[in-house]
Amino acid sequence: MTDMTQSTEVEQQAQLRKGTKRGGGDPATRGRTTIADGVVEKIAGLAARDVLGVHAMGSGLSRTFGAVRDRVPGGSKSASRGVKVEVGEVQTALDLEIVVDYGVSISDVAKAVRENVIAAVERMTGLEVVEVNVAVSDVKLPDEEDEEPESRLQ
Repeated sequence: MTDMTQSTEVEQQAQLRKGTKRGGGDPATRGRTTIADGVVEKIAGLAARDVLGVHAMGSGLSRTFGAVRDRVPGGSKSASRGVKVEVGEVQTALDLEIVVDYGVSISDVAKAVRENVIAAVERMTGLEVVEVNVAVSDVKLPDEEDEEPESRLQ
């Protein structure tokens, strides 16, 4: 071996030890990221609840079961109640079921929900949202009580 070849090898080994040359290419291309349906459901549920005029998420039955579950020690509020998603590799589609407050413009609330959900999901996941279907299942009247069963504990 010549002195030039030896010095080049020594320099390359030194660079490898320093950590300046590892792997190949951009770190973002060295693996795969998958996002579970539940993650997108939670993001969408929270984003929809942030919209003024959305009283609750889900149908009456799911809200009743959710209220019971919320009262059980150790139970927690479900951020994904009223949300169904299909997640692909680069795209997602969402179905939301909401209850609106009486007196609001349902079309305006649905539009705001759609915009807020799309922005949150695309920003946080990088997935393209291809559709957000909003189903209004009920209207919360001003004099109606929330559908939560009374506690038997005093």
